[in-house]
Amino acid sequence: MTTADPIAVRGPVVFEAPSRNQWWNCWDEFKTHKGALAGAAVFFLMVVSVLFGPYVWRVSPAYIDFTAMNGGPTWTHPFGTDELGRDLLARMMTGGRISIAVGVTAMIISIFVGTLIGVLAGYFKSLDGPLMRLTDLFLALPVLPLLLVTAMLLQETLMNILGPAMGNFILIVSAIGMTSWMQAARIVRGEVMTITQREFVLASRSIGTAPRRIILRHVLPNIMSPVIVSATLGIATAIISESVLSFLGLGFPPDFPTWGRLLYDGVDHMQIYPQLVLLPGTAISLTVLSVNYIGDGLRDALDPRLRQ
Repeated sequence: MTTADPIAVRGPVVFEAPSRNQWWNCWDEFKTHKGALAGAAVFFLMVVSVLFGPYVWRVSPAYIDFTAMNGGPTWTHPFGTDELGRDLLARMMTGGRISIAVGVTAMIISIFVGTLIGVLAGYFKSLDGPLMRLTDLFLALPVLPLLLVTAMLLQETLMNILGPAMGNFILIVSAIGMTSWMQAARIVRGEVMTITQREFVLASRSIGTAPRRIILRHVLPNIMSPVIVSATLGIATAIISESVLSFLGLGFPPDFPTWGRLLYDGVDHMQIYPQLVLLPGTAISLTVLSVNYIGDGLRDALDPRLRQ
């Protein structure tokens, strides 16, 4: 044969494996964080318990039984009863719904405001100074006294307009969300200032791409990791803030048994019946700790500089 065999001349065929989704890589990194996995499991169990528990345990949290006041754990009342004979397990599940809902909603408000201000301050130089001075002003304000004053001034008005449940819910989540966005704004601003110096952003600017399109297509997708971590930690901050307000008697009324309200109601009897404060206190601690561990795991998984 005078011509070379094309099969012999051709080199070995190399098949490239398809690129794996970056979220799977983040999940693989997240799984290596034992504390984050434990925190995710505990938080998942807490959420499932408060969401679906009342459908299994059908005892009303408002039912009063004067014959079983301050009772210990029994088959009828696994967590015991409070000073009015109300079932603590039912009140814990109902209170968990409200507390977690407040934490998630306040976190959404906080992250939205913080991300908006951080992106505007980091991308538009003319807005950086005024927005950061506004952030410094909010950071200088004492958060707890501000929350207390806001609750005292607006609680009765909102309750008359929207009703006790919705009025208190909107007041508390708005107050917590609008006083906890500052850290997220600073983090997002720093990330945006770094992203805007990258080549792909400079190239988009050079061809005349509108700032709104650059922010939506290039900036926001690249700052999602710190935003997600801030959002995770913001849930814990919001739950603690709501518990403090309820513990001080300025949160939800007594017929809405949040975990903080259960603590407030049980303080007068805690020396004789410690379960009245141990149960809601343990629930708050476990939820906050689990969310903090989830935040640590997400930080390690989403930040390539921290990956091993």
